Amino acid sequence: MNSKPDTASIAPFQLEPRFVERIWGTPDLRPWYDIVTGAEAGHDPIGEVWQTGDECKVLTGALAGRTLGEVFAEHARAMLGNLGAERTQGQSPLLLKVIFAQEKLSVQVHPDDRMAQKYGEPRGKTECWYALAAEPGAEVALGLRSGVTLEQVERGVTNGTLEDSLQVLPVAAGDMIYVDAGTVHSISPGSVLLETQQYSDTTYRLYDFGRPRELHVAKALEAIRFKTAAGKIAPVTLADRTVLVDREYFCIERIGVDGVRDGASMTDPDEFTAGVTSGLAYLFSAAGSGRVTARNSGEFEPVELPSRRIVAVPASSPEWQIEDNGGLELIRISPRWPTSGKESAA
Repeated sequence: MNSKPDTASIAPFQLEPRFVERIWGTPDLRPWYDIVTGAEAGHDPIGEVWQTGDECKVLTGALAGRTLGEVFAEHARAMLGNLGAERTQGQSPLLLKVIFAQEKLSVQVHPDDRMAQKYGEPRGKTECWYALAAEPGAEVALGLRSGVTLEQVERGVTNGTLEDSLQVLPVAAGDMIYVDAGTVHSISPGSVLLETQQYSDTTYRLYDFGRPRELHVAKALEAIRFKTAAGKIAPVTLADRTVLVDREYFCIERIGVDGVRDGASMTDPDEFTAGVTSGLAYLFSAAGSGRVTARNSGEFEPVELPSRRIVAVPASSPEWQIEDNGGLELIRISPRWPTSGKESAA
């Protein structure tokens, strides 16, 4: 992390998404994104659209052309505030993705912070999924059935019956599903999910439905927890927004914008704060579009928020407001940390 003081104000900026090929993805992202791929062109299908990846480029403002990873490394305090910069050591705290699964993802598990650090990784991976859309019959596998043992899991990996040991959860549009570290899980086709996760790519695959990819059975068995907090989260409806989930590492809210909404009016009430917020916010348009403007004229140029895209609002941002350009469904994602200590076991 840059050790020099970093107190300069950074205005909100739009990010360019990164389209990531996955063997289980789809060749056609329409109508969500105007992207079509094809095996004849040497491309694998797109499975994930990374909205806040380190390689995502800044499209607007003074930092245009820089990658988000570079922005965090050089302007950690301006992006996250002093506490956030200390907790992340100048690294991006959250990775936001839109997931398109045409085939089942592997049956997998993520480590918590303690286990990840044991094996040289900076952090574990707790995540959640917000269902932007879901077809009838859409489902995910989430956790092990009651009474299943590690020996049964290992046998299921060997003989191809692991799915029999998994709990299945139906998915409908608007569902919020929490997946804490240590939860065995998989995603089936039929839904489009906005995933918010700790910034980590550490995944231990248990079973991959016959695909020729590496498995990580020993580490996966070590990572598994039989009791987790995973499951659907009931929304909490407030006067001015809906809290979809507020847990360690992240808070996600659906915020109504009636014409113009002032950013200062989106302050979190204390009872819904699971930890310490950094002041950084990601604004995601789940539908429609908007525009982020300076509350005080001239402080920064307006920033467009197109459909299914992200605008980052740094902790040091000048006062701002958001306008509904038509049909805007605004999702705000904010990092959270424990009230004491560094990243802990999830």
